[in-house]
Amino acid sequence: MVFFEKHGVDDKELFHFFSLKNYQFPFHFHRAYELIYINKGQLSIYVDENEYLLNQNDLAFVFTNQIHAFKTIDCSEITVILFSPELIGYFYRNYKGFIPDNNVLHLEMNLDLDNLSSIYSQKSFLYDICHKLIDQKSFVPVRHSSQTKVLYKILLFIEQNYSKECSLKTVAQCLNYDYQYLSKLFSQRMNMTFTEYLNNYRISQACYLLNNSTLSIGEIALNCGYDNLRTFHRNFKKIIGMSPKEYRSSD
Repeated sequence: MVFFEKHGVDDKELFHFFSLKNYQFPFHFHRAYELIYINKGQLSIYVDENEYLLNQNDLAFVFTNQIHAFKTIDCSEITVILFSPELIGYFYRNYKGFIPDNNVLHLEMNLDLDNLSSIYSQKSFLYDICHKLIDQKSFVPVRHSSQTKVLYKILLFIEQNYSKECSLKTVAQCLNYDYQYLSKLFSQRMNMTFTEYLNNYRISQACYLLNNSTLSIGEIALNCGYDNLRTFHRNFKKIIGMSPKEYRSSD
């Protein structure tokens, strides 16, 4: 992935944050905790099978390996914080195997992350958020059905292979599952076909590169799995509503 990097966070002191404007990202999961804070506008967030509508100063606390996605409603400016479980080791050990019954908090303050320059200030900030979550929410045990585990495998395959040839038939062969079973399962659980999801995933990665790199549009298309520039432009406009060039200049 470009910024939701790797399911297993190698850096035990990872604390990374970045801003996104009018952005969307399809279902994914990773070992890192993720905080999604709304600076302006509205964001629709899906965590496991729950949907939340977030407004200014709302924050979603996504636990490790929770499947989640988000999309902008009209317009949004958000801050995403990714951090390794080891940064809040005491909380992680005590709540491992549990998830909140509601992932959303409302903060009575604006985030000032630029001042979190040391690991101590980062831990202090994170534990304060943990305290608010414990104080306001209940926790339930994590339960993954056999179908959910298969879905995790498919999403992981896409993450690792979206930049090259990637098809559900290849997934079925690699995971040793029946193609028709995977196709039906994916469509039912994700409310879209595998191909639709793959295109959304690739275009989301392309949006990030358009705003955060100097790569040409052709290079970005190749990096995101499109060897045909016309197909890339067609899918980009269908999903985002404008051309890649317009999107880059609109930020």
